[in-house]
Formats: sequence, C-alpha cells, structure tokens
Amino acid sequence: MPVNLRTGVEGVLEGETSRIGITFRKNPRARRYILRINATGMPTVTIPRGGSLPEAGKFAQRHVAWLEARLKKFKERTATQVDEQKVLFKGEPVALITVSDTRVAFGAHTISVAPGRTDLRAQLKEKLWRLAKMELPPRVAELAAEHGLSVNRVSVRDQRSRWGSCSVRKQISLNWRLIQVPDLVRDYIIVHELMHLREMNHSSRFWKWVHEAFPRTPEAERWLKVNALVLRQL
Repeated sequence: MPVNLRTGVEGVLEGETSRIGITFRKNPRARRYILRINATGMPTVTIPRGGSLPEAGKFAQRHVAWLEARLKKFKERTATQVDEQKVLFKGEPVALITVSDTRVAFGAHTISVAPGRTDLRAQLKEKLWRLAKMELPPRVAELAAEHGLSVNRVSVRDQRSRWGSCSVRKQISLNWRLIQVPDLVRDYIIVHELMHLREMNHSSRFWKWVHEAFPRTPEAERWLKVNALVLRQL
C-alpha cells in the first residue's frame, strides 16, 4: 500500500522529492475521494461513504505530483506573508524572515515553525520568553550592585497587568515582555522594583528614590504608555 499509516488516520506519501505527511478523514456526506490542503498546509483526503483507507491512499498517491506542486505554491505564498510580519524586539520592530521551510529569523535569532504556518505568535512568545530568562536576571544583578542592594531571586513571568513586582523576601518578578522594550525602559522597570527593597509602597518617598536612581523615569513612562498595546499582542 502506498501509504504508511502511523496513528489511525495519519499517513505518509512518497513524493518525487520528499515524503509528505497526510491525514485521512471520513465524511459520510462525501460522494467521492477529495484531496485538499487545509489552512495550516496539511494535505487531507476526504473518504466518502463506502470508501476505505487503502483506496484513499492509492487515490492520494496517484495525485502526488499535483500535491507537491500545490504545496510548493502554498509555501511560497505563506513565506511572503511571514516576511511582511514584524516583532517588537528591544524597542525596534524587527522583520520576520523565512530562512527555510521550518525556520523563521528575526535579527540574529530564529524560531522553529511548522511548514506553511503563518500565525507565529506562540513560537515568538516562547522564544522571547527564553531570551528574557537569559538576559533579565543578570541585568537585575548588575543594577542591584550599582545601588548597593541585594536580591535573593529573580523570576521571569507572563504578567498581564504589571511589568514587575518585588516581595519582602527580596524576590523580584519581571514580565518577559521587557525583552521587547528599549534598554532605557527595561532598566527603569528593574530600578523601580529595586527601589521597593527600600520602600515597599508607592509613597512620595519611594518615588524620590526612583527619580534619584533613574532620572529618565518620565521618558521611560511615556514610552510604556505609548506602546502598551503593542506589547500586549503576544
């Protein structure tokens, strides 16, 4: 049989230049076998009432040349769509560039994607979160040392309503989206949380500490206000 079934209705076709993953779905209302490529780029064979998986496999294999041609056009079309997308990274909109069927780059970084996939929000979020976990804690340590403060722990989280927090246990939590903001804004948020080690409130004395430690506070606050919605897209 030309199709090697793996798990129930999934199989693999032997193309002229590659192996093609394919799914099989029965539809009692279908009157004939139908081969299509769905919105995610997955080839799908519809099996009609009275049809069978072996016959569906033979049907798909007979049309494998057509399928390869259509998949090529699909990838070219979706690659163009991806190239037009951008992601905010360290304060700058960075273009997403397709480098292969399964890799998309932004700046010096890349993410893995499924062939033909154009909605990259989940992959981008995961990648940016990982970068934030690598870069934010060391920066906290540097700024804490500059101000003669000590931090017991730094965590990077997916906080929807705040940019950071500080506990009485000297634990600082930061929003992973700070990897998307300019260094000025990132440092402002970190200093803001560090000053809570001196004042665990938002009193006038606390804000005095913040402005003395970070004179560009108004500039950073303005940037956050203007770009808040963009930062919430992922």
